Amino acid sequence: MGVTLQKANTGQNPIAGQHPKTGRFLMSRLRHAMTVGEQDLLESLIYKTQTLQGEHILIERGDFCDFSTMLIEGYMLRTIRDGDDEQIVGLQVPGDFVDMHAFALKRLDHDLVVIGEANVGYVRHEDLKRVLQDQPHLARLFWFSTLLDASIHREWIMKSNQLRAAGRVAHLLTEIWYRLRMVGLGNSKGFDTPLTQIHLANICGMSTIHMSRSLRDLREGGAAEFNRGRITILDGDKLIALGKFDPAYLYGEGGLEVGDALNIDASESLPLS
Repeated sequence: MGVTLQKANTGQNPIAGQHPKTGRFLMSRLRHAMTVGEQDLLESLIYKTQTLQGEHILIERGDFCDFSTMLIEGYMLRTIRDGDDEQIVGLQVPGDFVDMHAFALKRLDHDLVVIGEANVGYVRHEDLKRVLQDQPHLARLFWFSTLLDASIHREWIMKSNQLRAAGRVAHLLTEIWYRLRMVGLGNSKGFDTPLTQIHLANICGMSTIHMSRSLRDLREGGAAEFNRGRITILDGDKLIALGKFDPAYLYGEGGLEVGDALNIDASESLPLS
């Protein structure tokens, strides 16, 4: 289908010095839509950071939330539990504003789970409320980044019904590869994750045995290799084709590319208080 990853941001974080907590967020498609004042305001909203180790629940279903979370570095999962069964329904990468949903809902219907080592930043809901009232353009960008989660979820549902096992895995790996490169992580050769075969099987809705076979098919087919969390891209074009990956649903390029549509309108920005 002619998809490439040429527009993905593959450099290091050039603004980490000025914005160490929100630099990954700013490296995404939203950076050029934000004024310098908005970038500085976003950085100032994070009142506390925390480094977390291992797999554990950061926010549990039903917990009352008076803050939202920026994933500065690392990975997080959205999971739903039903008795002893757990289903992964979302994956967050560095730069994601993970739970803006909690600002409106106050309680999530799922768990947010940290895997591996992650650095997170917290934003008080009272400060988000002020942004919504005083900075409508910045508020719009926050909601844009949050609504991408729903777009990704819809794509996962479609691919789970459309593709065979190896294709579903190929699509997932390509999506992660693409999303990481948009925020300056990974490269044309691959990327590292704390994900295991069990995680991948859960996301793709298959048994670990089928996941093992699918990863073997991708390796033997010369598309990609998975080894202890390291994803090695053997042939990006093959991987993209197998997963029928079209990045349009990520609103970074293609038919849904936002371009200048999110740039500031003078009527949307009020003086910073």
